[in-house]
Amino acid sequence: MGVWNSLFRTRPQVAAGRALYLAAVAQARQQALYRDLCAPDTNEGRFELYTLHTILLMRRLKRQGEAAAETSQAVFDAYLRGLDDGLREMGVGDLSVGKKMRKLGEAAYGRVVGFDEALGVYTQHPEPLIALIRRTVYRDAEAPLAPAMAAYIIRAAESLAVQPLEPLLAGEVSWPEVSQ
Repeated sequence: MGVWNSLFRTRPQVAAGRALYLAAVAQARQQALYRDLCAPDTNEGRFELYTLHTILLMRRLKRQGEAAAETSQAVFDAYLRGLDDGLREMGVGDLSVGKKMRKLGEAAYGRVVGFDEALGVYTQHPEPLIALIRRTVYRDAEAPLAPAMAAYIIRAAESLAVQPLEPLLAGEVSWPEVSQ
């Protein structure tokens, strides 16, 4: 019995990654993001916020050692599984899921690169982050609250940066309150 349990036991980093992804989804579903910051409450708007929160977690875990790298990969894998499940729940057929997942994966990769660059220069140059938020979260619509969304994103990144690594590797994360 012990051998079977050890063969099918979920690795701690995988379990932590799944838990962190679920926490990112819960944060991305905070009504204040949609009500107060006017993020579009659409499939696309939710995709952008799920992606953004996932990116923030992966960015925090970057270059923090092997366990953090494995946890970050597990966060990303759970994110992709969530996208796949979401497409299927929306009624996308099996033959189309692969093509749509490829497009979403490419979009997510572009977001990872874009947000990493924009967050890296935000303190000196907030414009790239605000512009990226306008293009992604608000879909080029008039977005007077893009600066407020950027401020929230920075608070979230800063909050993650000061959280000890050990709780994150155990799947525990604390997000800041969403406010204008």
